[in-house]
Amino acid sequence: MSKGSIAKLTLIALAVSGWHLVAAQDKPAAAPAAAAAPSPDGVPPDAKPGECYARIFTPAEFKTVTEKVERKPAYKKIQIVPAKFAPAEERVMVRPASKKLELVPAQYESVEEKVEVKPASTKVEHIPAVYENVTEKVMVKPAYTTWKKGTGSNVIRTQKDAKTGDIMCLVEVPAEYANVTKKVLKTPASTREVQIPATYKTIKKTVVKAPQSTREIEVPAEYKTVTVMKEVEPAKTVEVEVPAEYESVTKTTKVSETKVEWRSILCDTNLTKTKAEEIQRALSKAGFDPGSPNGVIGPKTMAAVHAFQKAKGLPIDDYLNLETVKALGVAPN
Repeated sequence: MSKGSIAKLTLIALAVSGWHLVAAQDKPAAAPAAAAAPSPDGVPPDAKPGECYARIFTPAEFKTVTEKVERKPAYKKIQIVPAKFAPAEERVMVRPASKKLELVPAQYESVEEKVEVKPASTKVEHIPAVYENVTEKVMVKPAYTTWKKGTGSNVIRTQKDAKTGDIMCLVEVPAEYANVTKKVLKTPASTREVQIPATYKTIKKTVVKAPQSTREIEVPAEYKTVTVMKEVEPAKTVEVEVPAEYESVTKTTKVSETKVEWRSILCDTNLTKTKAEEIQRALSKAGFDPGSPNGVIGPKTMAAVHAFQKAKGLPIDDYLNLETVKALGVAPN
């Protein structure tokens, strides 16, 4: 809050030195005193050194009251009450009972039947000859005898043999054989008669199970539900109370007179930066945002103060009045 604003709103501050400063008048300062008594200069009464006051002008309060006044008195009148009708449902016949002939269609069923599609027959089947491989041992060279030279290592030679030195032996050479494989007839070719059975096929066909016929059918009567209006209460005359007619009249009444009062506040004289920060923290704790607690009472802090005053039903002005400071739980000094 600036000093120019305080002077413009006729803020009266009591300095710590005890001098009374009159913001609204250019008068010389008076001698210091312990307490200021009411004076014709309009200074606050019973002020103590270090206290600040603001002179608050409170305009008269008026209240708008709405009253209900009778515009037309009550009276009675005879009124005809018309008969009352209500919808009712009735069942009416729209077509009488009758008889009619109905055609009963023939009934069919599916049956299975086995039919011959190819008769039995015979056929001559040729059986080929059967051969097999037979291996025989055949002599390829007969046995024979031949002379072969021999040795005399195991023979005691005679003097005659020793002269000649030749030994001859008659040797029997056995016959030589070889295995020869040849194809021989095992079973000769032949024929046989084969029976071919008849071929059958199962077919489905539709046959008449019950022939077409007619029958007589009873056709019941047809009814329909219709809605008709029926009288439930006859017409009558009744005596009706017509209530009085009222109208609202609004008028304004005064509930309080205009007044001027001195309100104890914190101002530049008795508000320190530490106290301002304490008030800002108290506002934040109470749920009202004063901005950063920087010790400067600016527009945002005063907006939080006014919101707090309105919520608590406290006097709302442009100052930090002591009633608000105390409500915040902050000591004035």
